[in-house]
Amino acid sequence: MSKLARYASLEGKRIFVTGGGSGIGEAIVAAFVDQGAVVAFVDILEAESEALVERLRVSGPHAPVFRRCDITDIPALQATMAELAAELGDFDVVVNNAANDQRHQIGEVGVDYFDERIAINQRPLFFTVQAALEGMKRRGGGSVINFSSMSWHAKNPNYPIYAATKAAAIGFTRCLARDLGKYNIRVNAVTPGWVMTQRQVDLWLDEAGEAEILRAQCLPGKLMSEDIASMVLFLAADDSKMCTAQDFVVDAGWT
Repeated sequence: MSKLARYASLEGKRIFVTGGGSGIGEAIVAAFVDQGAVVAFVDILEAESEALVERLRVSGPHAPVFRRCDITDIPALQATMAELAAELGDFDVVVNNAANDQRHQIGEVGVDYFDERIAINQRPLFFTVQAALEGMKRRGGGSVINFSSMSWHAKNPNYPIYAATKAAAIGFTRCLARDLGKYNIRVNAVTPGWVMTQRQVDLWLDEAGEAEILRAQCLPGKLMSEDIASMVLFLAADDSKMCTAQDFVVDAGWT
């Protein structure tokens, strides 16, 4: 069994994660708690999120704090972040993880649906950073970690709006890194490959999918949420203090 890194600099750091109740977000929350960080997360999945909090109470010195919040409601998102920062302290790290890769056909997309996809997958990246910025300045720096996706690199079909938002996450990351670097705030992106969350397994993993993993990945085995969380920990820790404006791909060599 491999022994993964422990980061002393993460002990006591204040972390904010969107979509932390399931999938990759759940693994990120658990990994930070295990490192001794103070973690707050939002999600719309109440039962799953509350169960995660209970499960992690014994995993570290600080149980995670959950608030139900729909990230498409920007005033509610920013108010929730302000409330959590007042309770826990200004955030050192923001992880923009939440997303939805719902499939869609070009001919069936209307303006309302298009705007909804942007509201879920792109708009919150900007406004979480805006909400945390003054606190990070007071802390003397911080780390913003935005999530992209290998979907647009691989030219995957049937979710062009999702792919566009994930490509945009890279441009946002690079330009924001320039704007915030003077405050010692690092901004990086994480690009996962096909991660075997329960949702992906339930909806998409079939015999053809298994064959595609074997064909496309350079490395054998399936990519798991914990593999992505390990990269997030590195980018949050002081070990990556001179890394910014970069896209860190964790896809087992798919792209």
